[in-house]
Amino acid sequence: MSPRYRANQAGRIIAVVADVVAAVIVLWILMYLLDANRANDFVQFIHETARWLAGWSHDLFTFDEEWARVVTGYGLAAVVYLGVGHAIAGRASR
Repeated sequence: MSPRYRANQAGRIIAVVADVVAAVIVLWILMYLLDANRANDFVQFIHETARWLAGWSHDLFTFDEEWARVVTGYGLAAVVYLGVGHAIAGRASR
């Protein structure tokens, strides 16, 4: 295997991980907005995972409406994970 191939592969793996993390967070935002059944095990798993991943941005904004806090707090985390993950992936692919 050439070093160039390994670098591209590492970049792809990093980008996929960033995409999966952002997808979990966005999935929680959609479940929240669509009022998913919080007693469901899958919904609980997605919520707990998204809350852990976006812990640093949870309740960062203090809107009066809870849906606005969820969308902005978790949405910011998803955007940051995508941006930083793909930036690192780009550097790793060089």
